[in-house]
Amino acid sequence: MAASSSKFGRQTIKIPCKVNLHLGIHTQKDQRGYHKVDSLMVPVALYDTVVVDDAPELTVTHEPQLCVLPERTTTWKAAVLLANKLGVSPDVSIDVQVHIPEKAGLGGSSADAAATLYLLAQRWGVDPLDPLVVEVAKAVGADVAFFLDPRPSLMLGAGDTLVETYASTVDAPLAIVLPAETGVVTKEAYDQFDASPIAPESYEQLSALLRAAGQDAAGMEPAPDNAAAGEQFIQQVASLLFNNLAPAAKSLKPQVAEVEEWLKAQSGVLGAQVSGSGSSSFALCESQDTADAIAAAAQAEGWRGFSTTCKL
Repeated sequence: MAASSSKFGRQTIKIPCKVNLHLGIHTQKDQRGYHKVDSLMVPVALYDTVVVDDAPELTVTHEPQLCVLPERTTTWKAAVLLANKLGVSPDVSIDVQVHIPEKAGLGGSSADAAATLYLLAQRWGVDPLDPLVVEVAKAVGADVAFFLDPRPSLMLGAGDTLVETYASTVDAPLAIVLPAETGVVTKEAYDQFDASPIAPESYEQLSALLRAAGQDAAGMEPAPDNAAAGEQFIQQVASLLFNNLAPAAKSLKPQVAEVEEWLKAQSGVLGAQVSGSGSSSFALCESQDTADAIAAAAQAEGWRGFSTTCKL
């Protein structure tokens, strides 16, 4: 596939984070040693910003600065792998303005890598959703392909293969809370899971619910009772949350369990669970005011709290 690295100028993109409504880890592994994963993810309105510009050579910076060398980041890896695949020199600067918490199960580093791939693909004359770019995304990390086109999605395989997307019908009020201590390292969570595996449950009921909601919403005229239907839909989704990696995260960081239980006890919470491998937990809320109040109360507890929305 032909591509060039002609001067393109400054590019900027905002990339959301994610939460896992369903995360089912299996004990089976593929040839790469990756677990079989059932992941139903939705984008969350909490964003990093990635800026790409012309430069004499590849540079990557994060603000605030990360605790790893630039060459060890997913952003760097994404740029190098795509450049190698296309046969171009990655003579760009990549600046990431970080707002998504690290090691939180929110996919921040994967989002940054995907944003990098998206901008560089455009820059080098390739459709960002071209199968070549998707394959590079999968090589960078499991969640990266999701963030190339962040919509409610079912990802299977190692959690890196898109199987189905769902038409978003509602922006659901969401509170995200993280303990004050350092986050959970994903590999450590998987190692802990391997030591004490828990069988996954089926994602089919949740998938069918999201699929039906999208089909029902197609062609519907705005009506007063649609708001009530949306609230009922959020309640149904909240009743089907699942994450069998959460016990591993709680074992590694007991404060993760404390935060999740605290969230579940808050007034107006429809459902709550750990996202991904932690350390964050999220709560689907009955209103944005509820999410605001929970975020403020979490901060009063000495935790990090965010009030936002997710696409359902």
